[in-house]
Amino acid sequence: MATAEGKSRTDAESASERQPVVCSYNEWDPLEEVIVGRVDGGAVPPWHVTLQAATPQESWELLKLLSGKPAPDAMVQAAQRDQAEFVSILETEGVKVRRPDPIPQTESFGSPEWEVESAYNIANPRDGLLVVGEEIIETPMAWRSRYFEMNAYRNLLQEYFKAGAKWTAAPRPRLSDSLYNEQWELPEKGEPVQFAINETECCFDAADFARCGRDLFVTRSNVTNYFGIDWLRRHLGDDFAIHEIKTKSRQPMHIDTTFVPLCPGRALYSPDFFDPADAPEVLKSWELLPAPPPISTMVQMIDLSSAWLSMNVLMLDEKRVICEASQEPLIEKFREWGFEPIPCPYTNHYVYGGAFHCSTLDVRRRGSLQSYF
Repeated sequence: MATAEGKSRTDAESASERQPVVCSYNEWDPLEEVIVGRVDGGAVPPWHVTLQAATPQESWELLKLLSGKPAPDAMVQAAQRDQAEFVSILETEGVKVRRPDPIPQTESFGSPEWEVESAYNIANPRDGLLVVGEEIIETPMAWRSRYFEMNAYRNLLQEYFKAGAKWTAAPRPRLSDSLYNEQWELPEKGEPVQFAINETECCFDAADFARCGRDLFVTRSNVTNYFGIDWLRRHLGDDFAIHEIKTKSRQPMHIDTTFVPLCPGRALYSPDFFDPADAPEVLKSWELLPAPPPISTMVQMIDLSSAWLSMNVLMLDEKRVICEASQEPLIEKFREWGFEPIPCPYTNHYVYGGAFHCSTLDVRRRGSLQSYF
């Protein structure tokens, strides 16, 4: 006869066995497992119209000069220090951290239709992988230099699949010349936004989507087109709805410097890039919190990102939020709003194109599929 203690242990083991290895429906349920990217071995991204359309104009000439070259050692080491601190915080807060495999990124490669000088990096799994519930979706990214980036995550994806996760890859684009608007120019303020990619084939980055249970929000950008949005909408089916966040950015790329859901009923937004008056109807019942102006944090000679990486935070649950240590105005606002900010220095990671949300993929959050609207 089993003892009460034995029965309790058996029940706990059964519950553990039943728990999906991959399960995440929103940006705020308690975080249990996360993938954090790597900065080792990366390269300065090869110059291309998609890079030009996503980076500050003052960086263009230097990016052309360094196109495809290995990332400088000092830059790598500084980013590694910040990343190590971030991983330590995650583990201290009880989160299981997984890492991709290092892969060569500085060699040239190509297809029958194009060639690039190098790959980019594997620092930001949020771009190439989208978790919706128990499914991981590989996204059809528009940068040629990122064509094989998901190879770094292949062993993890296979492990999750063998443990019961659903693993899907969106149609891989050809990325032929016809996809790109080679005449792209930075529009003047107030002029209509131009996009570096057209609707020739399906493209989207996962980081252009924010998840709120049965509702997802998306920004049309220089790496995400309506073809890609329609593909995901049809793939997810009637259980989910996708709503567009119209951005005022002249160089849109990724929603998480424009609109960031924090918890049920509340979202952070950039006043420069988003007008709450243009919010989708479903957001009318939510409290939209304006992020304070970002503190300048450029610490590298190469600037790849918007200053609004200040709001690229990672929610550990509905209260705890990891944010950049130098962004004191935002940290103070979080406290005023009733959150529990966890400051972490991360500015040396900015040169890799992302902060806390970009450089992670939340594999498992403790929660279920719900509607919040």
